Parts: sequence; C-alpha cells; structure tokens
Amino acid sequence: MARLRRTLRSRGGHYIRRWGWLPGGVPDGLGDDAELLGTRLDARVVVYYSGTARNLYQLRQWYAPLVALNEHEPVLLMCGDSRVGRILREEAPLPSVAVGRFATIDDLMTRSDVAMFCYVGHEAGNFQVLRVQSALHVYLSHGESDKRVTVTNQVKAYDYCFVAGQAAIDRFDEYLLRYDSERHTKAVGRPQLDAVVGGRRPHAPDELCTVLYAPTWEGAQGTSDYSSVISHGPRLVSALLADPRLRLVYRPHPRTGANRADFEAADLAIRDLLDASDGAGRLDPERDLVDSFAQADLLIADVSAISLDWLATRRPLIVTEPVSESTVVAKTRLLDMVPRLAVADLPGVADFVHHEVTEDPSAEARNALWSYYFGDPALGTGTERFVRASLEVIAERDEGVRGWA
Repeated sequence: MARLRRTLRSRGGHYIRRWGWLPGGVPDGLGDDAELLGTRLDARVVVYYSGTARNLYQLRQWYAPLVALNEHEPVLLMCGDSRVGRILREEAPLPSVAVGRFATIDDLMTRSDVAMFCYVGHEAGNFQVLRVQSALHVYLSHGESDKRVTVTNQVKAYDYCFVAGQAAIDRFDEYLLRYDSERHTKAVGRPQLDAVVGGRRPHAPDELCTVLYAPTWEGAQGTSDYSSVISHGPRLVSALLADPRLRLVYRPHPRTGANRADFEAADLAIRDLLDASDGAGRLDPERDLVDSFAQADLLIADVSAISLDWLATRRPLIVTEPVSESTVVAKTRLLDMVPRLAVADLPGVADFVHHEVTEDPSAEARNALWSYYFGDPALGTGTERFVRASLEVIAERDEGVRGWA
C-alpha cells in the first residue's frame, strides 16, 4: 500500500505539471530536456530565469542591454518553466530554451563553453545552477532601490553583483556582514534609463499637469510592505481626479495583489475610479517605462526602484510614507530630502502636488543625487558600461579555466 501511494504521488505530480494544473506562481519544471540531452549550447552568456510568468517584468527590462551584449558574445535565455518558455519564444529578442532538470544543465555544460550565468532575481532555482563551476555567476537584479530587501545575504552566492552606483555599494557595506563589495561588485549604471530625456516636459499652453502614480506591490513579508495601494491609493486617486488642474496616470506594479487579496481589491477600486473619471485619469499597466516617464510631470511612488529611476527625468518626485509598523525603512539620501506623503496629508494632496509641479523646491538637492545612485557619467552610458563589465567577467573566466584539463 505504501508503495502504491508513492507511485500515485509521483505520477500525480507528473500529470499535474504536464496538464498545466500547477498554480501560476509555481514553476512547472518542464522543458526541452529530451531534445537538449547530448547537445551543446552555442551561448557564452546564459541568463537563467527560474521564476514564473508573473515575474517576467524582472527579465524583460534586460532585453535591450542583453541584445547589445549579444553583438559581442552570444547570449541565451534559459528558464525552468514551460509556460515562461512559450512566452519567451514569442516575445524575446534573443534565443531561449526551457530546461526542467538540473541534470540536463549539467549534461549541457560538459560540451558547452558558457562563461557567464546571469540572474535577475533571487529565485530558489538559482542555487541549482550556481553549482556550475566552469562559469562565473553574476547577479544583475531588477532595479536599484532603497528597499531594505535589496540588501540580502543571498548576494554572497554570486561571483559578482552588477549594481547601479555607489549607493548600492554603500548599502552592502552598511547592512551586510563580511561582504567584500570591492571584490564582488561592478557599477554599471542603469542601462534601462539610457533613452530617458531629462528636463521639464514640453507643454501646450492649456495642457494639464500629468501625475504618474506608480506604487509598488505588497512585498513577500511584512518588513517589505512599502506599498501605498491600500493606505493611500483610492483616496489619493480620488483627490487627484477631482482637481481640474491635474491629469492622472496609474501604473500598478505587475505583482500587486499576488500575496494579498485586499491589495488586489484596492487595485481594482482604483481602476474603477479611472473608468468613471471621464478622461481625467487612465491606466498604464504595461507601457515601457521610458514612455511612461516621458508623458508625466511628477511621480508619486513608494520606496521602490521606480522612484530612483525617476531621478533621470530631473522632474519633481513625491515618495509615500509606509503605514505598516513592521516595514523597515532605511535612512537614505533620497528619502532624507524628497517630499514625503503620509496618510494624514491626503486631504490636501492636490494642492501639495500642484505646488511641487510648479515650484519644485527640492530640485537642486534631488538632482545632485543622480551620480551617487547611478554613477557619473551615467545617463546614456549604462548599456555601454554593462557590456564592458560583462566582457571583463567573460575574459576573467576564460583566463581562469585556461589551465583546466
């Protein structure tokens, strides 16, 4: 009977994966393994993504820089989920493959000359691939952020972390024990911002000021609940939609509501307000970040990566105050000087926003932070710096394995 139960569990799990019955947040571990065994990869750089379709925003932001790297060394996208694999084959500008078993990766590495594995998130599946000894492993991340969750002991698993600038290095030095940032970090700026045009947005004489509200998601644990979707969202959106001087664009995080139904409900409430706004507001869920920035005069965001990316525009910024008592908010240069929006400030938020757009009193102090977070020169050079750092890693790996049998 025990043997029968084990067999049923094993076969049941197989069919659940094959028939697509696994929840969207669980990688199915299916791939092209049968076709890959006994072959080799032509790539010198493999970007390994073990996440699910909902988190693909983490990888998508690296498409353009990886295409630039591919002009020098061949790049391959590798995932551990057949559903993600189908999406990548349809949309990615680079070749991709789905691999369900580490044994297949191990087999491929015996014949391939992959020099560098890259990762965009701290997925548990990364640690299987980190077993590969013949390559160097680089954590790219998916955004420069003042969130404390960006400072995690997991970065110690990688040979290098590519970071945006000195701010990230200082975070590691301050909050990680026994981490040698001088040896294990390379500052590459933020390639995703290379096309951002800084300065005030050109306006027609009668054009309204456009506010971009881009809150983060609720986080995986209480200490990282920086989201304002529940605490500020519906009241903030209602107030801005009611002001005739302002136009609102709402850009929700792709993971909003992933962990908590109350955040999903608040997000839906905001969308309902936009639908009923008679054109005063609109939804911007999937638009390219650079395009979203180009159409806005001011950003309201949470403690998150988008608030730092916005610095490239040189335009006014307001950052919300988290309400959760368990949320850990680090003391940072940006948060020390940027205007903050607490729940208590919501009754006068429209006047507050209009004042920031027209006067922008913190402009000089805010613009002085750009080089600290992203390097100098940074704007327009991130892709070049990313490619150069990647080629350095590849050359280091090749030198290191030259004497291997």
